[in-house]
This record gives sequence, C-alpha cells and structure tokens, in this order.
Amino acid sequence: MTDVVAGRRAGSTSFPILGAITFCHLLNDLSTSLLLAIYPLLKSGFDLSFGQIGLLTLVYQGTGSLLQPVVGLYTDRRPQPYSLSFGMGCLALGLTVIAYAPHYLVLLAGAALLGIGSSIFHPESSRIARLASGGAHGLAQSLFQVGGNAGNSLAPLLAALFVLPNGQHSVGWFALLALTGMGILTLLGHTYSRAATARPRAQKPSAADAVALPRATVRRAIAVLIALIFSKYFYLASITSYYIFYLIRHFGLSTQNAQLCLFAFLVSAAAGTMIGGPVGDRVGRKRVIWCSILGVVPFTLVLPYVGLAATIALSIVIGLIISSAFSAIVVYAQELIPGRIGMVSGLFFGVAFGMAGLGAAVLGMLIDLTSIDFVYRLCSFLPLIGMLTALLPEIERGAPARA
Repeated sequence: MTDVVAGRRAGSTSFPILGAITFCHLLNDLSTSLLLAIYPLLKSGFDLSFGQIGLLTLVYQGTGSLLQPVVGLYTDRRPQPYSLSFGMGCLALGLTVIAYAPHYLVLLAGAALLGIGSSIFHPESSRIARLASGGAHGLAQSLFQVGGNAGNSLAPLLAALFVLPNGQHSVGWFALLALTGMGILTLLGHTYSRAATARPRAQKPSAADAVALPRATVRRAIAVLIALIFSKYFYLASITSYYIFYLIRHFGLSTQNAQLCLFAFLVSAAAGTMIGGPVGDRVGRKRVIWCSILGVVPFTLVLPYVGLAATIALSIVIGLIISSAFSAIVVYAQELIPGRIGMVSGLFFGVAFGMAGLGAAVLGMLIDLTSIDFVYRLCSFLPLIGMLTALLPEIERGAPARA
C-alpha cells in the first residue's frame, strides 16, 4: 500500500494494486452471486416458493446492507488492514454451509454469512481503489466495479457448467476460490498496515477536492442518489433473481440456456460499468447518471412485449446502459462528502445491497400473488425515477455549485 500512497502523490494510477483488489472483488462477487445463480436448483431441491427465494436474497443482501455503512464508518476512524481477508473467510464458510445445507433454515444461515463477508469487503476495498487511483477516481472505481460485475457474470455460467450437473454439494468447491482471495488480501493487508500512518494525509481532502455546499443541499443530493439506487437495483433484482424463471416460463427455455442468457446480460453490465467511470472523469458524473438511469427507459418499457431474440438483445442493451451509473454515483457521493471514503462507500454499497435484497423479496411475493409477466411489466417503469437527477447539484471541478 506504500506504492498506492506514493502513486497517488505522484499523480499516477497504481495498476498493480488496482489489479489485485479488482481480482479479489471478482472472487467476492462470484462467491456471493453463486447463490442467486443456483436458485433453480435450490427451488426444486427444497421445494421453495418465489417468496422463499426472495427471502434468501433479502437475508444475504439485507445483512450486507445493514453492516456496510457501519464497517465503513468504523474503518474511516480505525483502519483494519486484515479485515478484508477475514471477510473473504466468511464467504468461504458461507459457501460451505450452502453446499451441505440439509434444510431451508441452514440455507438462510449460509446466505447471512455471504452478506457478512461481502459487507466487510466492500468499504475498505473501495477505499484502496480510490487511494490507488492517482486522481482518476472514476477510472479506478470502474475497474474495481468491473471486477465485481465479472464475478457476477461468471456465476451463472459456472453454475450452468459445473453446479447444475453435479448438484448442491459442488458449491463447496468454490470455497477454495475464496481461500485464494484470503491469501491475496492478507498480502495487501500487510502492505496496507505499513502505510496506515500515511492514510490520514492521503485521505485528507484538498482544496480542489472539497465541495462547499450547504448541508441541506448535501442531504437532498444524498436522498436523490438513494432514490436512483432504488430504481436501479429494484429493476436489476427483477433480472438477477427472476430472469431465468421468466425465460423458462415465457419462452420455454431450458435452465442451462436461461443461465447462459443471464450470463450475457451480466457481461453487458460489466462492460457498462467499465465505461461509466472513465466517461464520468471526462464529461462529469451527473451526465453519466442522467444517461444511464433515464436513458434505459425506452428499452425497459419494450422488453416485456417482445419475442425471445429481442428479449435477449434488449437485456444486453439494458445491462450496458443501466450499469454505467453506479461508479459515477459512488464517486459523485465521495466528492460530495470528502474525507469519508469508507463511510460513503459503505453507505452506497449497503443501500445497493439492501435495495436489491428488498426488491428480490417484494418482487418474489408479488410474483406469487400475480405472475412473473405482470412483475416485468410493472418494473419496466422504475427507471423513470431517473428524472430526479435534475435535482442534483453541480459539483464537478470548475462547475459552479448550486444549492
């Protein structure tokens, strides 16, 4: 981490550190997304309703949502260089519990362990990505996020090729990947602890970074950003948790083919994440947020009414556009509240987790009460909330601050 601090002072991005933390983000999100990817297997094996599937997601993502802001706030004040490897250990344990769960309550315990591990990982790893950025905050956050999205996209592919043919117990093999992540993060923690005394200077906001806005304006902006996260992640919950079932029910696809379609969506989401951060560095975060959340509306409105080929194509376009927002939102919030990287990162990762988990639970119960087709038609209107972006103040460097 000494290289990170030195790189930031020199104004150059530390790509070795970024590469290491991005790869660990891939392993983290692969481990957690595997739970969502094997829902068809768990549904048939445990005879679960859609409401019970939604509750699994709520436990996993709700746990992460509640803990991440607390972890971020705590590590802003008291750095914990080895907490990242501990979090990855929780993921390894959670995967093992899920692999050998004899009944639904044990599945819930495994889901909670995944949420705990992920909540420990995200705030501190996001801080490392920012410290390694050399000032290119959007680029660094996008690289970090694309690691997570790559892990998300690999999960359904590996589930289709490995878990579904071999059964629930094969999930346990993925704990070995989490253990690999523990080793890498232990090495990062060692260098991180040596640079801990330099962290307060590295994190102290400069005059160029600080944003002089009234507190009321900052609170309003945070509320708008949370509303945008709500629209994005409630909609994404309809895809990540129920897209497979939609394709199976609506078009008669096999489970494995539906998994491959989900993989295509998640790959496009990873690409969108990679695009959003660097573009935000160049043209401004607010413009990226505008184009991402509101620009996806025409495609989401059409999606529930087209055939299979058009559904797959539109889902890829939707993933590409809607996923470009999150990096921009996180960096915008970090610049809105300078000097609180861990707290802000934990808050927004936590809100994203919470909205995704709540969305999965609510939508699952709604599917049980109505139909999966009705839910997809209803969710198509969610990105219209993106119009609230107009209320965000201008905080880009060189832009006048507006209350």
